[in-house]
Amino acid sequence: MFFRKKDKPRERFYLLPGQGGRNYHRKQQFIMRWTIAVALLFGLAVAAVMWWLSRPKL
Repeated sequence: MFFRKKDKPRERFYLLPGQGGRNYHRKQQFIMRWTIAVALLFGLAVAAVMWWLSRPKL
């Protein structure tokens, strides 16, 4: 018990703001939201192109 390893993320030293802690998690959430939004828009665009190409030509 006395010789347990310390928690590495808490022990880490960050040189610049936003490289750890709450700011890091907020930044990761921001990036994840934008990634999901871009992926959905790209998927919709690809689906629209595929639908347009597969339409019967009159």
